[in-house]
Amino acid sequence: MNIHEYQAKALLAKYDVAVPRGRVAYTADEAEAAARELGSAICVVKAQIHAGGRGKGGGVKLVRSPQEAAGAAKDMIGMNLVTHQTGPKGKEVKRVYVEEGSDIARELYLGVLLDRAVSRITMMASSEGGMDIEEVAAKTPEKILRVAIDPAVGMQPFQARQLAFGLGLEGKQVGSAVKFMLAMYEAFVATDASLVEINPMVVTKAGDVLALDAKMNFDDNALFRHPDIADLRDESEEDPRELEAVRHGLSYIKLDGNIGCMVNGAGLAMATMDIIKLHGGNPANFLDVGGGATGERVTEAFKLILSDPDVEGVLVNIFGGIMRCDVIAEGIVAAAREVSLHVPLVVRLEGTNVDLGKKILARSGLPIIAADDLSDAAVKVVQAVREVA
Repeated sequence: MNIHEYQAKALLAKYDVAVPRGRVAYTADEAEAAARELGSAICVVKAQIHAGGRGKGGGVKLVRSPQEAAGAAKDMIGMNLVTHQTGPKGKEVKRVYVEEGSDIARELYLGVLLDRAVSRITMMASSEGGMDIEEVAAKTPEKILRVAIDPAVGMQPFQARQLAFGLGLEGKQVGSAVKFMLAMYEAFVATDASLVEINPMVVTKAGDVLALDAKMNFDDNALFRHPDIADLRDESEEDPRELEAVRHGLSYIKLDGNIGCMVNGAGLAMATMDIIKLHGGNPANFLDVGGGATGERVTEAFKLILSDPDVEGVLVNIFGGIMRCDVIAEGIVAAAREVSLHVPLVVRLEGTNVDLGKKILARSGLPIIAADDLSDAAVKVVQAVREVA
């Protein structure tokens, strides 16, 4: 789950991570009042969407009066902001964040995430603040500093100092950075976050370290422990199909291809997408119905795939272990009839009650293409989509 910048900063501030003062505003009048309340000679008005690169798209403006803040907010609220992370469709801005200006001396990068390569929470820092960290990693990887944190003892002050010195900080800056990093690690662990990213983290001319921007992602599986964080969810920023999938206990992620995939098991789903790519196709989604899905869940999953206008063909790849193939087949038939199947459908079944499942599909009277194995299924769905096109 993602949250907005202003929400992330409010959450981080509870753990003593230093952030500039700011106010959220939903109208131009509220933005003007916020700027007046902050009383800063310079304020920044920032569009609040779940995407980076807002400044390049016109979503971040410096203002020098409450009236200018109102004007900037009026221009942003309701606009469709397009950045490199939103895609060409962009995202509608429904609110802005008005923040006091900072006397910036340097811009740095700081992030905390789970590094699966070393099975440790890792803090990353770079002197290249304000840039995409992926670009830094690709072009100048030597500028990214890392410390892996032992979960038994947590982040230690010496590790924070190591990063601070590596960034070239000195004097008061080091103490401010160490306090900032230790607080950021505490926030990451305490909230079950999957990512905390500060880009840029700025050093002021007075030697203070502040989070000028903030991004936080959370592990959905841990949200039951954090109802206060779950309440921060902004469903308008999420794909409606992904939200619908959650309601039915499905794991669904929209991709940019044209072949819908329905699979039971995350590993099998990844293998299915890989083999579709291998044979020249492009997956339209990741959809895992789970090992113990019911016929109703399968029906909802199938309807979800077909609700995507980009889908020009569907591959169902099921290994019946706990889940029986006949239950899958009944769900597929029910869904295909309910939504009036209009694209090629390839089905590969294997496992428990596979023969019964194949009979149900064969007797359905629907134009279902049967496949013998996974490779055969991928070849057939790619070919069927090309023939239709």
